[in-house]
Amino acid sequence: MRLVFWIGFWIFLLDQASKFYVVHMLELDRVTRIEVWPPFLNLHMAWNTGVNFGLLAGNSDVARWALIFVALTICTFVIYWIWRDRPQIKGLVSAGLLIGGALGNVVDRFIYGAVADFLNMSCCGFDNPYAFNVADISVFIGALGLAFWGGAQKQA
Repeated sequence: MRLVFWIGFWIFLLDQASKFYVVHMLELDRVTRIEVWPPFLNLHMAWNTGVNFGLLAGNSDVARWALIFVALTICTFVIYWIWRDRPQIKGLVSAGLLIGGALGNVVDRFIYGAVADFLNMSCCGFDNPYAFNVADISVFIGALGLAFWGGAQKQA
């Protein structure tokens, strides 16, 4: 469980530091777009009040608190799951990634009322209209990892 905590802690810290940097130091919330390596990587400010890709987006406090509750419930479930059915290292790392990313987005909802998304990637003539952040990447990889390595390895 210590590994889950440390992975989650560093992901959370990296996510919050990157958001602080782009929102407050680069003032991306004011500038809205900075080309870093066009078209492959751009910083594009997007305040996401919903879940991935803006689904369930709404500016109501009810939606905000419901999404905070759902994220904290999922984190609690994942902690219970890995405590009960102890996975190997890949599963523990995956749990840490998911929990750290989810908590990073929860803090955004507390502070800003929405999740600060800013990474935008396009390629090969496809102009991606969506933005994401370090927490989103972490949650995605963590959930995928838990799907593959979430349970204890049973001996045959």
